[in-house]
Amino acid sequence: MTQPATTTTLRTGHIGLNVTDLDRSRAFYQRVFGFEAVGEGADGDQRWAFLGRDGAITVTLWQQSQGRFPTATPGLHHLAFQVDSVREVHDIEQELRALDAEFTYEGVVPHREGASSGGIFFLDPDGIRLEVSTASGAETGTAPHGTAPTCGFF
Repeated sequence: MTQPATTTTLRTGHIGLNVTDLDRSRAFYQRVFGFEAVGEGADGDQRWAFLGRDGAITVTLWQQSQGRFPTATPGLHHLAFQVDSVREVHDIEQELRALDAEFTYEGVVPHREGASSGGIFFLDPDGIRLEVSTASGAETGTAPHGTAPTCGFF
């Protein structure tokens, strides 16, 4: 058996998402998350945008898809963002409501019954499942699945 590679600096660099309409998706991610455009380009009909903050890329959008995100096939389960407070979760929820975004659950819900961590679960314009959560402040909500993780079965 080989030894696994070990490193103390491994972390997620950025998340790349396939989208059907770059302009629509860029506007959504910038409005909801406050991302700035770090870079963008095109190669024929294929276009891309790099979004983030302070020059650091968080999400890359690649216009090269058709249809809607297939949640029943292997691949991305959901993309989660974490914020420092439940107030920030509510602020993002209000932006999403103004955009008529589709929510998986109603309002802020805990990650499981009895947990104080939790957040909101929703879909982007292409049906990609997203989460915005915080470490505390969600304990007043009801967990949709009892003891099972809220972000697991939706």
